[in-house]
Amino acid sequence: MRNSIISVGSVFPEFKKTAVVSLEKGQEFYDITSEDHKNAGKWMVMFWWPKDFTFVCPTEIAEFNKHVEDFADRDTILIGASTDTEFVHLAWRKNHDDLRGLQFPMLADTSKSLAEELGILEANEKVAYRVTYIVDPQGIIRWVCVNDLSVGRNVNEVIRVLDALQTDELCPCNWTKGEATIEA
Repeated sequence: MRNSIISVGSVFPEFKKTAVVSLEKGQEFYDITSEDHKNAGKWMVMFWWPKDFTFVCPTEIAEFNKHVEDFADRDTILIGASTDTEFVHLAWRKNHDDLRGLQFPMLADTSKSLAEELGILEANEKVAYRVTYIVDPQGIIRWVCVNDLSVGRNVNEVIRVLDALQTDELCPCNWTKGEATIEA
C-alpha cells in the first residue's frame, strides 16, 4: 500500500460519521459531517490516532482535552478520530480516567473510508497514522502533520500553527501569537 496523503490546499473530503459525544445514557452518539464546521463558520482541527486502548493515544487525547477552550477561543471545532467503532470509543472513555471528561467528539471511521480517502492508513494493520489536520472555514486543508505510530504529537504546536494561519499574514520561524508578523 502506498500512502498518498491529502495535503495542504486540498478540499477536506466530505463525510458523515458517528461520534461519541457523551457518557450520558441515550446521549452517547451524534452524527458529525464535513459541513458542520463550515456551516458554523469555524475552523476544524481533526486529529487521528491508531487504536483505542493503547498507551500513547490517551496521552495525546487528554492533552487535546486540556486545551479544548484554547481551540474554542479560536473559533475552532476539535474532533478526535480513529478507525475504531463508536462502541469501542465509548467503552474506552468509560474505562480510562483521562478520557471520561472529554469535551470533544471521538469520531468513529469504522469503515475506514475517510482515513482511506485522506491516505493516512498504515499499510500492514490498516490503522490511521497520528495525523493532524487544520481545515479553514471553507473546508480547505491549511496544515497537515503526520507522526509515525510510536510518536505522540505536540498540541501546543498545533495551536501555534492555528494562530499563525488565522493571522492570514507571513509568520516567521518560531512565531507565537502576539509577536510581530512579517510585512511583504
